[in-house]
Amino acid sequence: MPDKSELSRQAYEKALQYELDYGCCPQCVLAAIQETVGVIEDSVIKASHGLSGGGGLSGKGACGALTGGLMALSAQRGRDRDKLDKGRFINNFKKGDELVKRFQAEFGGLTCEELQHQFTGRTYNMWNAEEYAAFNTARGPKCALATATVTKWVVEMM
Repeated sequence: MPDKSELSRQAYEKALQYELDYGCCPQCVLAAIQETVGVIEDSVIKASHGLSGGGGLSGKGACGALTGGLMALSAQRGRDRDKLDKGRFINNFKKGDELVKRFQAEFGGLTCEELQHQFTGRTYNMWNAEEYAAFNTARGPKCALATATVTKWVVEMM
């Protein structure tokens, strides 16, 4: 098996290409991690779909790349269904907090709208086709690069 730096590089490249080709940043993070590290089941990738664009394309919630990263960490470290009564599994929260802080420091925000503003100078209504097209043009590869970066970090943290 390749070392972590090689796996993180491979995951970065896959996530970058998936985001550029298909969009839906949380799914791109999870698919790239699934293909390089494992751990992620297809149902987790499917469940992440609605988290894109700050949750339901609202822009209001956390960036989908970040939520995908948190889901990946939890898929490995989180509390299993049959252990709900066994405590908080605080080590998973510590890793998640580490990812959140790193993300905020790197990208200057946590929400999709904050990143839209950082990347383009304004926010967009993702439900308006013309605004979404304008966002897609204005952001260039920035969302894909953020998605790839989160993926790399998560692989390094796993």
